[in-house]
Amino acid sequence: MNISVIIPVYNSEQSLPLLVSRLKPVLEKCADEFELILVNDGSQDASWEVITKMVEQYNWIRGISLMRNSGQHNALLCGIRMAAYDVIVTIDDDLQHPPEEIHALIAKLQEGFDVVYGTPEKEKHGILRDIASIATKMTLKSAMGLDVARNVSAFRAFRTPLRVAFSNYNGAFVSIDVLLTWGATRYTSIPVQHDKRRIGASNYTFRKLIIHALNMITGFTTTPLQYASLLGFALTAFGGGVLVWVIAHYFIYGGAVPGFAFLASIVSIFSGAQLFTLGVIGEYIARMHFRLMDRPPYVKSDQVGWEPEEK
Repeated sequence: MNISVIIPVYNSEQSLPLLVSRLKPVLEKCADEFELILVNDGSQDASWEVITKMVEQYNWIRGISLMRNSGQHNALLCGIRMAAYDVIVTIDDDLQHPPEEIHALIAKLQEGFDVVYGTPEKEKHGILRDIASIATKMTLKSAMGLDVARNVSAFRAFRTPLRVAFSNYNGAFVSIDVLLTWGATRYTSIPVQHDKRRIGASNYTFRKLIIHALNMITGFTTTPLQYASLLGFALTAFGGGVLVWVIAHYFIYGGAVPGFAFLASIVSIFSGAQLFTLGVIGEYIARMHFRLMDRPPYVKSDQVGWEPEEK
């Protein structure tokens, strides 16, 4: 089996040498031929310099540098499109996913699955990060329409031909897991070890995870629009009930319903619902705007390790 490993890199100059030293013996055992594609996602440290040196040292390492920080999934998309071998493995650059677990993903993939996720037995994150991860996975389940979404992680193995299903995708908002559903049908996950981060700090903050979740749910599903419609129907029914009550009160008691506070509350509820719905519609219009602008998901500024005709 031939394997392409894709790693998005952001401010990881210290962890990259150790990661490569652990990857090499693993790949030599479980692959006939292999390559490592390191995608520098606009790092602000010396990550690109480290990558270029490793490309000179190892003929199986390739390097791509993006012009700006495009995001983890955008960087992965870039690497996936450049992969040369039958199976793609994606892994983070922080060594929290042990490279030694790759053989377990490959073994499970050979059972006939399209995508295999390495789900951490116990994640080593803070409380806010864990809450954000849960929210993201719930959103991803809505976007993917699969129960396996709760086991999704950045440590995954899948068959390279799946990328044909999203070869023409050019949106600025990318979710690799959602794109994989366009071509894959057989998913599974296996428990893997999840180590504590020892070098640097996580770049995926609570805020970034929530933004990623919102981008997924508005970029790949119509669920918010459906909820906005249901809210509109519910409030319309509520308004109709209030109208019936006002009319009944007039005929039974012979006067209008007293109370400015009651009227103000009703107006506030309906105004809030209208603004919420307009906000949801605005998010979708914004997505359409970016697509009409034809903004690319990433822009490469340099790459090393390929022959001239391969670039």
